[in-house]
Amino acid sequence: MNELRPAKILIADDEPLFLRTTAALLRKAGYECACASDGNTALEALGRESFDLILSDLSMPGNFQLELLHQGRTHWPEIPLIVITGAPSLPTAIESVRLGITDYLLKPIKYEDLLSSVRRALSQRAYRGAPSPAADVGLKTADGRFPEIIGESPPMQDLFEIMERVAATDANVLITGESGTGKEIVAHAIHRRSRRADANFQVIDCTAIPETLFESMVFGHAKGAFTGAIKDQPGLLKQCDGGAAFFDEIGELPASLQSKLLRVIQEQTFTPVGETAPVQVDTRFLCATNRDLEMEVNAGRFRRDLFYRLAVIHIELPPLRERGNDILLLANHFLRQLQKTEFRVQGFTDDAQAMLLRYSWPGNIRELRNVVERGVTLTRSEWITPGDLPATLRRSSTNADRRMKPRASTLSRVDALENAERIYLVDLLQANKGNIAKTARQAGMSRQGLHKILKKHGIKASDFRE
Repeated sequence: MNELRPAKILIADDEPLFLRTTAALLRKAGYECACASDGNTALEALGRESFDLILSDLSMPGNFQLELLHQGRTHWPEIPLIVITGAPSLPTAIESVRLGITDYLLKPIKYEDLLSSVRRALSQRAYRGAPSPAADVGLKTADGRFPEIIGESPPMQDLFEIMERVAATDANVLITGESGTGKEIVAHAIHRRSRRADANFQVIDCTAIPETLFESMVFGHAKGAFTGAIKDQPGLLKQCDGGAAFFDEIGELPASLQSKLLRVIQEQTFTPVGETAPVQVDTRFLCATNRDLEMEVNAGRFRRDLFYRLAVIHIELPPLRERGNDILLLANHFLRQLQKTEFRVQGFTDDAQAMLLRYSWPGNIRELRNVVERGVTLTRSEWITPGDLPATLRRSSTNADRRMKPRASTLSRVDALENAERIYLVDLLQANKGNIAKTARQAGMSRQGLHKILKKHGIKASDFRE
């Protein structure tokens, strides 16, 4: 969570071997772990200590009726919760998703998959675990149109303009952008400004629902449709009838399910598992992804007709590095949120502000909040200095100075422009981890044009890939 201490994870499972093995593996990865062999012990631990993540089995004493999940969501809603189970069932899976779990994993699970899920959940905590949507992307827009979103830069003003127009319609919306730019917050904001605002806004995370359970969880099922279906379940889509369904990470939707979703969007009907009569719904579809769906379409991994249905309106969120002084607006907003009760930090020194503005922010707003949290924790004065910021920011600032300084007064105008172009492309490639499609799109040029310019400067995109 910050560089002072490792993230602390509570693992609850009644299988001693799984508990010991999982704790050992996560400790080896640098996390601090506490173990509980049942739901009641886990709840007691939550009452005593502060945790950054809960990793819980479903079927264990103290959680047979999902007591741990229910009380965890009620009393500690800011803590991400990952469910791991060796006996999945649709009723418990649906209830888990309804409660807003971060991930739903099936045993046996590969260590790499578990670690990836843990990292994703922890990276989202600062973003989704704040007290309100305004804590993540927003404080107040310049004209008050979207009070949940901070932003005064030209890219954000353009965003507010299109959001306002879109909110007044029932058009389906595809929201794209890098991880951490606030796609879910924008979807919420559009819904709250729409005629459907009084109806339900249902979040459906395409990465958190196992493919084998997706159809029944989203479309619902009839009593007796399968083992464990003890009653009719309306499904997530029916629960937002008259409102909006937000499909997060739609680019991860398996091909086998894309055709089923397309039919729902086209006809506004679906058939629950075990039923024969279709169910009619009136639902607006909002979707988000950090993938380049056009590239996915061209590669045959995403249906072209579904893409066009979803992207009636396509909103691309600007990355933080393109938002100028919004970086400082957000940093100071997070600073006010994260103040230590015993000591008040006034702000950032000029050098620290310059460092924040020069950094490329590959993790966007989530990363910025973590950086501010670190600064508030480390500083010993009333002002956060460069020394209180992570080494990555200090190195980035030093490299930027080294690149920009040398020949500014000795270069010709043409050479200076060439130098600036090279620095700009290097920064974009670094932020996009060598992804040519994203870099070309952000630079406003074709992929072929980008390749040509990179060749001119002797830059290889592969050097920036992890």
